[in-house]
Amino acid sequence: MTQTFDLLLKGGTVVNQDGIATRDVGVTAGRIAGIGAFDAAQAGETIDCSGLHVLPGVIDTQVHFREPGMEHKEDLETGSRAAVMGGVTAVFEMPNTNPLTTSASALEDKIARATGRMHCDFAFFVGGTHDNVKDLPELEMLPGAAGIKVFIGSSTGSLLVADDPGVREILKVIRRRASFHCEDEPRLAERKGLRVPGDAASHPVWRDEIAALTATTRLVNLAREVGKRVHVLHVTSAEEMAFLRDNKDVATVEVTPHHLTMDASWYARLGSLVQMNPPVREARHRAALWQALADGVVDVLGSDHAPHTLEEKAKPYPDSPSGMTGVQTLVPMMLDHVNAGRLTLERFVDLASAGPARIFNIATKGRIAVGYDADFTVVDLKRRETIRNGWIASRPGWTPYDGVEVTGWPVGTFLRGAKVMWEGELTTPSSGAPVRFMDALKPL
Repeated sequence: MTQTFDLLLKGGTVVNQDGIATRDVGVTAGRIAGIGAFDAAQAGETIDCSGLHVLPGVIDTQVHFREPGMEHKEDLETGSRAAVMGGVTAVFEMPNTNPLTTSASALEDKIARATGRMHCDFAFFVGGTHDNVKDLPELEMLPGAAGIKVFIGSSTGSLLVADDPGVREILKVIRRRASFHCEDEPRLAERKGLRVPGDAASHPVWRDEIAALTATTRLVNLAREVGKRVHVLHVTSAEEMAFLRDNKDVATVEVTPHHLTMDASWYARLGSLVQMNPPVREARHRAALWQALADGVVDVLGSDHAPHTLEEKAKPYPDSPSGMTGVQTLVPMMLDHVNAGRLTLERFVDLASAGPARIFNIATKGRIAVGYDADFTVVDLKRRETIRNGWIASRPGWTPYDGVEVTGWPVGTFLRGAKVMWEGELTTPSSGAPVRFMDALKPL
């Protein structure tokens, strides 16, 4: 009996677990149902992907969509619109909203806000604090929870857990891999005087590589002590990478596209638009990140999309807030690096799709395989485009890459078989749903 499909992606170059080849992909009921060579008559709808590459849906495991509490910067609809416009099919959103995502009710509120409004699939991190330690084993297993996120440095209020006893207690009680922002708060406090008013280039002098290495070393030692797994977010320094390469049994590693692309010379042109925590550093650190990526030390990419309005960013340093848009530019910037020969397309897929699925135990995502969600990022590797602020769907409407020409562009975004974006246009109403995790599967 001839197999039939709801949707057929025909003639594309498919990148999956067994390599790169021209294949058709058939979709039924939102799942991948066949990979091979099929006739267009076998499907209710056929999309010609000739000349295009079909990648597993890109998963951005670190975004800040600012809702609730800071919707003037971003909200779940605008942030997820930016995601799918850039080829991203799922995001993990961070807990530093207002109110903080530190309770079951706050998580439920975010899921309710996301349902029917977000254009991509979603999960939300729960913030680990001194006050909610006893609740974390239950919170991390709730539907829609990406796990626990802890700020060792660079946060305010109860989300900051700067002391080793506090981090140790969190690690003791949790079961899933927790994610950490690693900057040493005491060192940041003692070095505040190194900030030069009006000069964002002093940001990495203040938040130096020793602050990052000290916190990362503390975290890994605590994780090894209690026998738990940790994920170190946005690693920025050569010193951290040298340490982490010898501790891969305990720690997984994230890097961001902006730390792979920018160096300290960008401050002269863009000032506080480049200001991030942890900061963009000197070129030697960027080179070390690329070497660690080539060596396999890096597990995953995350955009650390953290938008602020241009008016807020225009405040004189250090009153300017740290953060930039990034979810929409993750795919084109990394495809440009692929075309420049800095990494292979297979390695990009490993970092942006398979890697997130592997380290966070995501169910049925991250591969183009029968039985998996029909999430696809369709790209034109040869297409040259210039990134412009006007293309950015994020509410602030700006990117530090305005005017940057790239080779490689997201053409289509498919979410569980639905064509959400095609050629720069939204084509399907909001259909995002909570990401499911194998560590915490609940009945459908």
